[in-house]
Amino acid sequence: MLTLPAPAKLNLFLHITGRRADGYHNLQTLFRILDVGDELIFRANQSGAIDFRCSDASIAGSDNLVVRAAKLLQPMATGDAGIEIYLEKRTPMGGGLGGGSSDAATTLHALNLLWKLGLSTQQLADIGLKLGADVPVFVFGQTAFAEGVGEQLQPVELPDCWYLVVTPDAHVSTAAVFTHADLIRDSKALTLADLMTSPWRNDCQPLVERLCPQVAITLQWLVEYAPSRMTGTGASVFAEFADELSARRALADLPANCRGFVARGLNQSPLLTALRHAV
Repeated sequence: MLTLPAPAKLNLFLHITGRRADGYHNLQTLFRILDVGDELIFRANQSGAIDFRCSDASIAGSDNLVVRAAKLLQPMATGDAGIEIYLEKRTPMGGGLGGGSSDAATTLHALNLLWKLGLSTQQLADIGLKLGADVPVFVFGQTAFAEGVGEQLQPVELPDCWYLVVTPDAHVSTAAVFTHADLIRDSKALTLADLMTSPWRNDCQPLVERLCPQVAITLQWLVEYAPSRMTGTGASVFAEFADELSARRALADLPANCRGFVARGLNQSPLLTALRHAV
């Protein structure tokens, strides 16, 4: 049995610098790995089957990214390689926190180990990109500056800090945001050095605030405690604090229609630490 974490992430900023011919968007973003997230349990066998269960039955189908990740690796395994996977879902879904992508990345690492595939981290990231643009950053497991569709990664070391992450009772469709005519798509591409000294923003936020008033209302509440932004395409928003106590004091005043948690920002994913101990 192998138990591994699947940490959540924040987009500390998200700039959209253009739309590609294939319909995807070129981005500049800073992914920050958090110390909280989902947990997966793996048991390898020789059944030839992928048996997936989840604490949330509504997402336990064959289209889950965990199952799709396993199916991509299974043809590379020898014999009748099978796996039992249990996902303890903790990261809010549809919040822009990368929960599904992180689950997929953890699955790729776990099966590479359990099925003795011998794939490199880069190979796993390339496979993960087929599942989603956010999967590679979780495979590499480091806070990173990302360009392209999010797959061109450069590790970044950030100071320790704490975040209050708040998810209103709302769902935001990523596809709807990125296909909307009013989405900002013409931000100037900047160097990492310039971005690290410029005010941070999320180009999706103005549109999402208009389409989803719950996000705007939640940001208005959170900004009273600390500068606040939306992560990804939402609906989750976050504020940065210098210490855990300040973040928890704000959490204690959480509006009734929201869920929230306090997390520490990490430069290296707890997944990498767990994998080293598993070898």
